[in-house]
Amino acid sequence: MMLVIPDVLNPQEVAEIRGRLDQARWHDGRETAGYVAVKQKSNEQLQVQDETAVELGRIILRALSANACFISFALPLKILPPMFNRYRGGGEYGFHIDNAIRVDPLSGQRIRTDISTTVFLNAPEEYEGGELIINDTYGIEKVKLPAGHAVVYPGTSLHRVSPVVRGQRLASFFWTQSMVQDDARRAILYDLDNSIQRLATRAENADEVNRLSGTYHNLIRQWGHT
Repeated sequence: MMLVIPDVLNPQEVAEIRGRLDQARWHDGRETAGYVAVKQKSNEQLQVQDETAVELGRIILRALSANACFISFALPLKILPPMFNRYRGGGEYGFHIDNAIRVDPLSGQRIRTDISTTVFLNAPEEYEGGELIINDTYGIEKVKLPAGHAVVYPGTSLHRVSPVVRGQRLASFFWTQSMVQDDARRAILYDLDNSIQRLATRAENADEVNRLSGTYHNLIRQWGHT
């Protein structure tokens, strides 16, 4: 299941991050690519332990922790520190599937990449190309969002970034290990949670809300891992 989450970052947060990125020291993105991906990857990234990347990552994680939609969809257990990339001058990233296990560069902890997230950091009209193309069981989706919006999708998805032929594309990307590993089960829980929230807006639905809420939490007990 893929989900677009609007306004993960507000305009002030986007402006602060953009200002810091304009002054950042970028490195060849192939430095972090494996032996297969290195042949497909042409972009720039901030080094994961760069002070700017760490500080800006905290802004994004703080915003996500307050975003009910992300929490409901991802059911996060562990989140890798956000990374930052820049595409320009024809830069692209060919079709690939992300590594299943990654190591948190700050803690050394191993994290399973159940869910991938991209947060767009500049307006789509600022660059040509640069669509995130996701190919999964639900079809092929081309994603190019306003600054501050995010797309969340399974880490098992085949995906690419198309060439940026004008301007530059700035984004943050990171992975989440969910309490519920299976994407189909997460989709069921997300739909159920949304239904409960809609029903809860009317007092006469209290009994139904209590029963469905119990079902939701019982499913988490069966499917969840902490």
